[in-house]
Amino acid sequence: MNNLYLELGLKDFEYEKIKKDLNREPNELEMYMYSAQWSEHCGYKHSKELLKKLPKNIENENAGYVLIDDYAVVFKVESHNHPSAVEPYQGAATGIGGIVRDVLAMGARPVALLDSLRFGIDTKSKNIFEGVVSGISGYGNSIGVPTIAGETFFDEFYNTNPLVNVMCVGLVKKDELASSRAKESEKLYVYVGSKTGRDGIHGASFASKKLSGKDDRPSVQVGDPFSEKNLIEATLEILKLKGVLACQDMGAAGILSSSSEMSFKGNLGCELYMDNVPLREENMEVWEILLSESQERMLFLVESGKEKEIKKIAEKYFLDYAVIGKTIKGKNIRIIKDGNVLSEMPISSLVDAPSMYRPTNTPSYIKKIKNKKFESNFDLKSAFYKVLRDINVVNKSWVFEQYDYKVGTNTLIIPGKADASVIWIKNTNKGIAVTIDGNGLYSYIDPYEGSRNIVFEAARNLVAIGAKPLGITDNMNFGNPEDDMVMWQFEKSIDGISNACKILNIPVTGGNVSFYNESEKKAILPTPVIGMVGEVEINKIMDMTFKNVTDKVYLIGKVEIDKEKIGGSVYQRILNNFIGGEIDKVDTNLELRLYEALWYLIENKIINSAHDVSKGGILIAILESALNGEKGFRGNLGNTLEELFGENQSRFILTVPSEKTNLLEGFLKGKSIEFRNIGEVMPYDYGFNFGFDKFHFDELKDIYFNSIQNYMEE
Repeated sequence: MNNLYLELGLKDFEYEKIKKDLNREPNELEMYMYSAQWSEHCGYKHSKELLKKLPKNIENENAGYVLIDDYAVVFKVESHNHPSAVEPYQGAATGIGGIVRDVLAMGARPVALLDSLRFGIDTKSKNIFEGVVSGISGYGNSIGVPTIAGETFFDEFYNTNPLVNVMCVGLVKKDELASSRAKESEKLYVYVGSKTGRDGIHGASFASKKLSGKDDRPSVQVGDPFSEKNLIEATLEILKLKGVLACQDMGAAGILSSSSEMSFKGNLGCELYMDNVPLREENMEVWEILLSESQERMLFLVESGKEKEIKKIAEKYFLDYAVIGKTIKGKNIRIIKDGNVLSEMPISSLVDAPSMYRPTNTPSYIKKIKNKKFESNFDLKSAFYKVLRDINVVNKSWVFEQYDYKVGTNTLIIPGKADASVIWIKNTNKGIAVTIDGNGLYSYIDPYEGSRNIVFEAARNLVAIGAKPLGITDNMNFGNPEDDMVMWQFEKSIDGISNACKILNIPVTGGNVSFYNESEKKAILPTPVIGMVGEVEINKIMDMTFKNVTDKVYLIGKVEIDKEKIGGSVYQRILNNFIGGEIDKVDTNLELRLYEALWYLIENKIINSAHDVSKGGILIAILESALNGEKGFRGNLGNTLEELFGENQSRFILTVPSEKTNLLEGFLKGKSIEFRNIGEVMPYDYGFNFGFDKFHFDELKDIYFNSIQNYMEE
């Protein structure tokens, strides 16, 4: 095969294993097949052993789920990082399309989208940012699924490698869940969706290597949201038919991965008929047909005799239809064209890529970075203005106002008004609470504790609105796994997430690993992203906005800032370009008691608002609640940068009516939870007095809400 396998991204030892598995030399078609299925994106070579540590409740499905009464809430997060770096609009748009189909393949109607975005700070990154947001809104708005929550962060570490992580949430009656497991032989594989073209070929292997800056554009798929909307409706109809046995979307590695993985899960083989695949381009090679990642395509496994019914549904929605294969006894995959068998091989060899896990040691940078000391010459007022104007602190309405976050009329909390959002399960008193979080600064300084903190941060976001966490999905964004430092960061991050989930007694229902997020210049910060789903009663939802003048403002939980454990705080990066120190660690006993306290206070209507203290510290948390509630504030938050902006774990800001302060304090004392009255809600025309200076409401409102737009217009 000369060096084709090297050109396709395979290693020498992998090529030798392929020859051993086949007991012969692979042909050209087979090399392309292996290059896709053994890519990091499909084969999870560096990560699959470590992912076994996570407390899962479901294995090997398109997406995971948790239960709320009679409903399965299906959800998953996926990345489209490399495509978005090359073609921001299409990269982000097709990321939406792909994750929607993962949820759809479980039989669930997509009801909500969330995004977690990371961009650089140079001119090119600004263009990528604009294109990505436009792609998310253009595709999501067109398919009628609201984008209801998210986060956006900017840092030079993402200059050449933006992160575009998208989460989809779907809803289905639990007894109507679909599976991707092919359990019976001699059943038909039916293709429904758009025609197959050359777009997205090598997409899986493209996502499994560093960006080269050359020849990357053909690897990016092109999306059609209107076909996706039709495919959603068609799929939901088809899955209701008796005799439809399994379903999977054609994502990475297209027809090849969907058919081979479905068969492998059922301990079966399959054969594929290349002549039957609907094509939109002429003279496509067989390997191109197999590996194309053209969008808006689904694969169904059905009983013989169901073809006419499925074809009728496909035609109703202007979609292509074809029988392109079947499951077979035995454990081989067979590729057929023009009556000729072009390839036959063990399906396990193709699907089960070799593990490349290796143990690693703590890298030298960890000790150095923990011993770094932050120093600043900023006075409090100057520091406040610099922090508040930073694009990582200000309101992100420029982003979410481009999304249709109310389509479907089920959105109960709009973006920016609470720590999490809620989608109503119609005809019930229940809502699906959702949030998505990440913190690359924390994970760089301490991958174990930083990743653990992110899970608890997501939980606090849900608890602050009155919801109880049910499960998470994770998107692990890291650099080159062939680098020992990156592998160590990844393993410690997995350990931290696993520990936090076990403490919270919630599963990791599924997720995604995205490696090779680096260029020749540098790797990204290790950035695990956590999407969390919870349950809330819709008449007991709390938000973060200040409600009534004279309400008292309390800080509860870890009241006194631990100045020795504020590493990774955003203000340090903003003021002095500093990353270092020691991050705070969650006291799990306190954390769980805080959850119980918040649920009680919300259920019994003792408090008027609740807000988790996170990025930017206590001063930014107060400002977010006040500005979003059109209220002022008077109080004393501290006299040092650490007190105002330092980030410790397990802290909430609450407001309570004056007449209920004794009730609140008595309850918290009984639960051994520390608290401090730090001020009171004032009229908006009073402005803000944080203890070190006074500020006008309109001035801070303008900075907070308009800085992103000003940044984009510079």
